[in-house]
Amino acid sequence: MPMPEKNLNFTSVIWDWNGTLLNDLEFCVQTINKLLAKRKLPLISNGQYREVFSFPVKDYYKKIGFDFSKEDFSIPAQEFINLYNAGVDTCGLQPSARQVIDYFKTKGIRQFILSAMKQDMLEHTIKHQGIFGYFEDIAGLDDHYAVSKIDRGMQLIENAGLNKSETCIIGDTIHDYEVAEELGIRCILIADGHQSKKRLTNKGKVVLDSIGELHTLFRK
Repeated sequence: MPMPEKNLNFTSVIWDWNGTLLNDLEFCVQTINKLLAKRKLPLISNGQYREVFSFPVKDYYKKIGFDFSKEDFSIPAQEFINLYNAGVDTCGLQPSARQVIDYFKTKGIRQFILSAMKQDMLEHTIKHQGIFGYFEDIAGLDDHYAVSKIDRGMQLIENAGLNKSETCIIGDTIHDYEVAEELGIRCILIADGHQSKKRLTNKGKVVLDSIGELHTLFRK
């Protein structure tokens, strides 16, 4: 079991959005179940979703029963995006998320967001939650289907002039860990988002049960 490190002295954090700051797990499960029901495929529970969700999302769609010999991946992917965008404003932030980003602000820690969400919707959802002003830069994707965050992460680090040794990604999936590895920075994983703690502990060195634990981890 990964053991949390104490008194981390990062000067910059790059947040993932979906599942990390935005509490959209249940909404995502409800949305994908609408697509499954339409195709008369078995529905999935929150727990099952957390065991299979992955990037690229096309692979996860296959795991839960979509047959891309019958329809192109772009069809259910676009259906999901349309339903998600129509209802995402019903989601709130993760418990303690607002307190943690405010705490980081008081400590002078620079904050950014790097997400697989499309740029315009990413900005909309952050503004809707009333926390847009906490972040120096917000980097989403132009690709509808969430292929990679690595290029955007490289741009973010370069544009902000970040010191990699003093920067970490905070996310909720193995993909966030993989992105951090590619970017050459550290990663903290939060196990109350889109993937289970069991899956995360097979990868991440620092895995927390909730975002609220970051207060203690960063306390000086």
